[in-house]
Amino acid sequence: MSAITTHILDISRGRPASGVPVALEIQSGEHGWELIGKGETDADGRVRDLLLQGHVLTVGVYRLTFETNLYFASQKIEGFYPEVTIIFSVRDAAEHYHIPLLLSPYGYSTYRGS
Repeated sequence: MSAITTHILDISRGRPASGVPVALEIQSGEHGWELIGKGETDADGRVRDLLLQGHVLTVGVYRLTFETNLYFASQKIEGFYPEVTIIFSVRDAAEHYHIPLLLSPYGYSTYRGS
């Protein structure tokens, strides 16, 4: 399992959101970002192997970007947020970081999961 994982629950339907492209980046330099992982949520709304092969989790600032417009379009729903971006800090590279996204067409919420 990846050191960073995520899942999406569509709270308007009470179901996992599958087929959502997700990108993982690390902040490099003052304003730059480096892509270090990507995936797509499975039938359970999860991305279990997010880090690209060869990348090791380090202390730093990370950004997850969820392409929610594709998900809502596949559901024939007009969503308000075309993408959701979550920026978070990794302070201990030995820990596992699970970042869930609770999603609806007109809102979202996130937290550090376990």
